[in-house]
Amino acid sequence: MPKPKKELNLSLSGYDDIFASTVETTPANNGNGGITADTHGERIVEIPLAELHPPEFHPFHVNDDEAMERLAANIKRYGVREPGLVRPRADGGYELLAGNRRKRACELSELSTMPVIIREMNDADATIAMVDSNLEQREKLLFSERAWAYKVKMEALNHNGVKGEMHSVEVLVAQTGESKNQIFRLIRLTELVCTLLDKVDTKQLAFNPAVELSYLSQSEQTAVATAMDNHAIKPSLSQAVRLKKLKQSGELTIELIDTILSEIKKPSTDEPKISEQYRQFFPSDYSAEQIEEIITTLLKGWQSGQYQTEGRATA
Repeated sequence: MPKPKKELNLSLSGYDDIFASTVETTPANNGNGGITADTHGERIVEIPLAELHPPEFHPFHVNDDEAMERLAANIKRYGVREPGLVRPRADGGYELLAGNRRKRACELSELSTMPVIIREMNDADATIAMVDSNLEQREKLLFSERAWAYKVKMEALNHNGVKGEMHSVEVLVAQTGESKNQIFRLIRLTELVCTLLDKVDTKQLAFNPAVELSYLSQSEQTAVATAMDNHAIKPSLSQAVRLKKLKQSGELTIELIDTILSEIKKPSTDEPKISEQYRQFFPSDYSAEQIEEIITTLLKGWQSGQYQTEGRATA
C-alpha cells in the first residue's frame, strides 16, 4: 500500500476537514456529463447510485427508521445538500466512504444519482475519512459502531505513521472527548461474538459486564449467549467478573457458565442508588459502583483538606 503523499494531520478531522476542497458546487445538470466542478484534480460528480458501493468493512448501520424517513423527505424536497465522498474501485464503480445513509435516502426518494467528491486515497486514509465523517455527523452511535470505529481508526493511524498504541489513542481522545481507558474498554467489545455484541446494542447486556465477557473464548461467549436466552437473564457485573476469573484460572467450562448464569440473583441491599442529580456528571455507561467510588474519593479529599471551597481554605 503506497504511503500518503501529504503530511499526516493528527488534529480533529471534522466534516468540513474531510470535504475540504477548492471546488465550487454548481448545478449538476450542466451538460458536462454530470460533472459539477473540477478543480485541482478533485471533482464533484453526479454518480448513478448503482455505481456507489459501501466500503468492504463499514461498521455504521444504515437503517430504514424514522430518522431515515426524515432524511429521505428532506432530500426529496431539497436534494442532497452535502456530497458524499468516494474513491475509485479497482474493479469499477466507486467506494462510498461517507454518505451511505444519504444514498439510501436517495433510493427511497426515487433518485437515480447522488453528488459525490471523487478522491484518490490509500486504504488507511479511506478508513480514517469513513470513521471521521460518521463520528462527526451521527448524533447517536451504537456501542458496536463506536467500538469498531475506534479500532479501525487506530489501526489506520498506526499504518499511516502514528507510532505506538498510546499515541494513536491520544488522537481519538482529542477527537471524541472519551478517556483513554474508556476507548480501550470500548474496543474490547470488538472481541465479542456477534450475538453478544448485538445484545449490547439492544441493551440486553450492559456495557461493563460485556467488557469482562470479551475475555472469554468465542465458544464460551456463545455459551453465555445461549444461557442468556434459555434463562431470560442479563449477566450481572459480578457474574461476568466470576466467569472471567474462572477463565483466567483455567477452570471455566460450558456447564459452569450455565450454572453461574442460571443462579437466582438475590436482591441487593447494599447496591448504591445514585440520584440523577449526580449521574448527569458521569458517562452514561458508568455503573452505580463506579460513580459512588469517584464521589467517595472526592469527599475524602475534601474532608482531608485537599480541596478548597470558595472564600476559605479547608483546614
